[in-house]
Formats: sequence, structure tokens, C-alpha cells
Amino acid sequence: ELEANKSGQANCGLVDLDPEPESRVEGGGQAGPPSGRGHGDLSRLRSSSLEIKEKEIREKGSEILREQLDAAKKELKLKDKECERLSQVRNQLEQELEELTASLFEEAHKMVHEANVKQAAAEKQLKEAQGKIDVLQAEVTALKALVLTSTPSSPNRQLHPQLQSSGTRGAYKHVGGHIRNKSASGAFPSSLGKPEPSSVSVQPVAKEDREMDSVLYAEFLMWKENPSLERSSAFLSRIYREDIGPCLSFTRSELSQLVQSAVENNSLTVEPVAMSALPMVKASAIECGGPKKCALSGMSRLCRHRIKLGDKGSYYYISPSSRARITAVCNFFTYIRYIQQGLVRHDAEQMFWEVMRLRREMTVAKLGFYLTDEG
Repeated sequence: ELEANKSGQANCGLVDLDPEPESRVEGGGQAGPPSGRGHGDLSRLRSSSLEIKEKEIREKGSEILREQLDAAKKELKLKDKECERLSQVRNQLEQELEELTASLFEEAHKMVHEANVKQAAAEKQLKEAQGKIDVLQAEVTALKALVLTSTPSSPNRQLHPQLQSSGTRGAYKHVGGHIRNKSASGAFPSSLGKPEPSSVSVQPVAKEDREMDSVLYAEFLMWKENPSLERSSAFLSRIYREDIGPCLSFTRSELSQLVQSAVENNSLTVEPVAMSALPMVKASAIECGGPKKCALSGMSRLCRHRIKLGDKGSYYYISPSSRARITAVCNFFTYIRYIQQGLVRHDAEQMFWEVMRLRREMTVAKLGFYLTDEG
């Protein structure tokens, strides 16, 4: 109805705007001129219609703008949330990057430190190894000269000063190997005192009669095919049982075992003791013996030598008899080590007789005979 009224008003307005309005009456009659009241009503209707249209246009425009504003607000909120999320991701990435950088720097510093420590240790080991190589080369050179120029029947007397002259020294010679005083020779004293010169006369080694034991020689040849210091071979098993064990069996059994282990490991040191500088032995050190008591036998004897087991062990004073027994075993181990290392260039028979001579030294030392420095 409102639209119909608006259309009617519009049509009325168009009629009123006619420049030459004429009043007509249906049925062919003429109408009279319009009144002033009707003209005012039309003006008011026209003005009211325009206001209504303007109001409708404003309302529609406002509604569209509100919709656009709401849509823009929603889009802005979405963008704000996205920006916040991206900001959180960026902060998290930055934190992880900082942590990773710090971790990498710490790891790199640690690796550099470890590399420096390892390099320093390797350089130290290299220097120590070079020093050991130099020492071993010098020792090997000296040992080759010793072994190649000395035989059981004709030892090199320049390399063995303890073998100089005296017929009593020909039958008991020592091959160097372990660290000890060079002299281990002298006359054979009896238990009752000094014997007569004629009673200690010993036939020279070169004139001794000897006969090879086939069993011992076969065991030696079998061992020589693959020489080692293991007791599993029949050769060394027999020597341990018949010579080494009895020779190093002292009253103090625990210390005896330590001495035997040190001899086997080549870590035993024997050194002379200056009699003018002998220390006073306290009660707490009585187990190590003293200048007048042997640590191995426990007997009161004048001890001119002492031993040390390894680099950091204690010193033990030993009597001349104990020293002779230890050095006899040391001589044997030194010689078989030379054979094992390929330093002995003699034939098998010469090696065998040298081993037998060293076994005889151990037996003689076990029986209480030893050589002194007195001439």
C-alpha cells in the first residue's frame, strides 16, 4: 500500500508539474482551476516522499557500512591472532637458535679442550717413547756386543771384569741382565772358616768333562722352536721345579714370592750399600731387614746389598748368600730372554751348555756357596 501511495503521489506530482494544467471533467465537461489548498498538500506529499527515500537510503547505507565494518573487524581480529601466533613462533625459534648456538659453542670448546689434552698427552708419550727407544737401542747394542763376543768356554773378560784371573772364578761366571752390582765373585768359604788354598782348587772349565743328557737337550730344542717365558713348556717347567723354585725359596715365603715375580718381570734392582753411610734401622722397618739382618732369611748377617721390587717398592737388605741366589736366577732369565729376542747367534748345542752352566750356578748358590769380592 505504501508503494501504491508513493506511486500515486508521484503521479500527482507529475500532473502538478505540467506547465499548463487544465482541469477536465469526465464526461466532456470543463473543471475549474485547482484550489491553493490542494497545491500545498501535493508539495507536502512530495517533500515527505523525498525525506522517506533519503531516510531509506541512509539506513541502507548505514547497514552496508556496519556490515563492512563488522567484516573488517573480524578480519582484523583474525590477522591479530595470526600475527600473535607468528610472533610466538618467531620468539620460540629465536630462543631455540640461541640455545643451539650456546650448545654448539660449548661443545666446540669442550672438543677443543679435549683435543688439546689428548695432544699434550700424545706428545708426552711420544717423548717418553723416543727416550725409551734410545735407551733400548743402546742397551741392545751393548747386549749384542756382550753376547756375540762371549762364549761359555771363553768369556769376554773385558766385558766381565769379575772374571779376571783366579782359577776359582772360572767355574762361576755371571751374565749381566738385571740391575745389580757388577761383582758377584770371590772365593768359596766353608762353614767352618777359610779353607786351605789346596782345598778350593777348581779344575778349569775348558778341561771339564761333560756328557749331554738327551732328555734335557730334547726339551731345550722343543722350547727353542718357539721360545717363551711361559712355564707350560717341559723345559722351563723342569727348571722352575728343580732350580728356580728351590733357589728362591727363603724363610720369608711371601717376600720370596715377590722376589721371584720381580725377577720374572725383570723389575728387580740390586744395589750395593755404602757401609760408611748405613742408616739406623727402626723397629717399624725390621721387616725390610737391616745392615746386619737379611730380610729374606731373617738371619743376622752383614748385608752389603739391598733390593727393590719395582720402581716404587721398599728397599730390602740382603745377605751375600741371598744376593748370590737371586743373581744366579737373574742370570738365567737374562740369557733365555736373549735367546727369545734372537740376540744369541750360537748354535743350539752351545746355547744348551750355557743354560746348563747357569743351572749349575743356581744349584751351587742354593747349596750356600757364593763368590765374594775379596781376592
